[in-house]
Amino acid sequence: MTIEQLPSSADPAPNIGFQSGEGRTAASYERELMRHRRTESALRAALAREDALLRQKNELIQQQELLTKESDHRLLNDLQMIVSLLSLQSRTSTNAEVASQLAAASDRIATIGRIHRRLHSFDGVRTFALKQYLEDICRDFALILSSEERPVRDIVVEGIEINGPAVTAIPLGFIANELITNAAKYGKGRITVSLEADPAKGHALSVANDGPALPEGFDPAAGKGLGMSIIRSLVGRIGGELRIGRSDGNQGARFTVLFA
Repeated sequence: MTIEQLPSSADPAPNIGFQSGEGRTAASYERELMRHRRTESALRAALAREDALLRQKNELIQQQELLTKESDHRLLNDLQMIVSLLSLQSRTSTNAEVASQLAAASDRIATIGRIHRRLHSFDGVRTFALKQYLEDICRDFALILSSEERPVRDIVVEGIEINGPAVTAIPLGFIANELITNAAKYGKGRITVSLEADPAKGHALSVANDGPALPEGFDPAAGKGLGMSIIRSLVGRIGGELRIGRSDGNQGARFTVLFA
């Protein structure tokens, strides 16, 4: 007698995963059940292998993160050592021009270290709040000016908040640092950093001071200074445009970087 011929007192439950058909025997059900059990066993083994590989991957990621942190720590220590050596050499140099160049190099390397630390505080973040980022840079710069016994200068950040990718934020940080350095060196009064919307390019970053205006026809491309060369290079990297004019009230200089 086959299974289908046995009497049943209730409606049969649906056979999920089993073949249906007339004339099934107990032996055929037994064979199909064994196939399902072998499949289940194979799936469990595959899951166990995947779980082991996932654990191994997580361990490798943790090791890589540890190595990265150690590398960053050594890099920052090396940068600080270079800054200290350049500062010491600039103070002991009897040539005023050489001392000035060494001090400028020291400031730029220190800026790299500060931005490196700042960026690592945003690990895992794909976009930056650019205005907040600039405010942090300006705060650090103001502390440096005060520690170097220079005249106290107000550095303010105005304008709107913009969320930008790291590929844009990092060069903008260096550009702002170079422009603020120039404003502190050649200008007077308050230094204003502005972040605004621009109808043509998208956004505009400007740095202005209250000192003397730039001479008519000033061409940044004709300048031989390292700072302006860095600015032009970074502006080109982000596909931006550099414009130079005068501050509000026709006093002082204003450098503006237009970017998308």
